[in-house]
Amino acid sequence: MRNLLFSLLLMFSGLAQAATFDQGHEQWSTLLARHVAWDAVGFASAVDYRGFKRDEADLDRYLGVLSAVSRDQYDSWSRPQQLAFLINSYNAFTVKLIIEHYPLQSIKEIGGLLSSPWKLEFIPLLGQTMSLDQIEHGMIREPGVFDEQRIHFAVNCASIGCPALRPEAFIAERLDVQLEDSQRRFLSDHRRNRFNPEQQRFEVSMIFDWYGDDFIKRSGSLQGYLQAHIRWLSAGAEVAPTEPEPDIEFLDYDWSLNEQL
Repeated sequence: MRNLLFSLLLMFSGLAQAATFDQGHEQWSTLLARHVAWDAVGFASAVDYRGFKRDEADLDRYLGVLSAVSRDQYDSWSRPQQLAFLINSYNAFTVKLIIEHYPLQSIKEIGGLLSSPWKLEFIPLLGQTMSLDQIEHGMIREPGVFDEQRIHFAVNCASIGCPALRPEAFIAERLDVQLEDSQRRFLSDHRRNRFNPEQQRFEVSMIFDWYGDDFIKRSGSLQGYLQAHIRWLSAGAEVAPTEPEPDIEFLDYDWSLNEQL
């Protein structure tokens, strides 16, 4: 991991802060379009990490652009621009982490007994050296800043159980549409989220257990959030729970790498 941090710092050391920043994230979109594909039903995606490895120089150039942004420059942006920047940074540096350790079966192989891949501080961003956890929990989920529950369908942990990595960058002008679409795709994937009418039970991803409070903030309860999206959870059928608060079962999370085979 020290080698990864050193190489990133060395790569970025010669970069001057850009006077302008591409809010369209075209470099990242180009790489994603080339190396990420939706599955047959369009609810999950698979990543060509071998392809990303071949294009590592292009990925590094994009990471360099991200790392050249100062805190003052970031603070001058709109909230949608900031959130798109953080989501793309999280996802792009996750891909970098994977290809630095590739081949592997799961992101959880990275780190050690006393650490996890999400706590490794290897990301030069906004004048600091951050971890993935610091980006997600310290910035994206910081109370009173974005307060956006749909980010859980946007940040990607390089695993099959995770919401899909989109084959395009998140951009400010389309951010709401993209977040809503990512939410729809994840909730419509009945391998990971569904309503069981026979058992009157929601059977959903562990994401809703880990981050339940984020969904409760707006909906009052997790059941309330899930019932508001019953159409997706029930494959479009007009099925309404007969119980006022159906049971919730959290499904096992698949940490296998979300790789194109």
